[in-house]
Amino acid sequence: MTLPERKTLPHAIPAWVDSRSAIYFITINCAERGRNQLALPAVAAALFETVRHRQGLGLWWPHLFLLMPDHVHALLSFPPSDKRIQVIISKWKEWTAKQLGLSWQRDFFEHRLRRDESRRAKADYILQNPVRKQLVARPEEWPFIYFANPAG
Repeated sequence: MTLPERKTLPHAIPAWVDSRSAIYFITINCAERGRNQLALPAVAAALFETVRHRQGLGLWWPHLFLLMPDHVHALLSFPPSDKRIQVIISKWKEWTAKQLGLSWQRDFFEHRLRRDESRRAKADYILQNPVRKQLVARPEEWPFIYFANPAG
């Protein structure tokens, strides 16, 4: 029996979107679900360093980057660039796979927040993820989270 092949998701930014103010809700899943591969202190430290490094390069602005045991949730902005979101995320996944031995699913989910969607509401949804999964009682107890430092 052959499994159906999942179609590639489009990640192009429409021309009418102002990329300087757009915020994307991104989810990246590990290839193997259900096993803790990310919510480990050493792995988290290395992943957050890659997030900080790419922030320093100006590839993205990580408003929020939360590690769950087998997936990542992030709120990211991407400054104007000739690099597509798909390339930026794929290169990050490729580097972390090679350097940290992580195995990711082929693609990722992204949703651009619309005018009527609140960044705070989406951040609260992300921060509640470890609570919903009964990993902690309150969001502030979850240690595997990165907020960008506005000062750099």
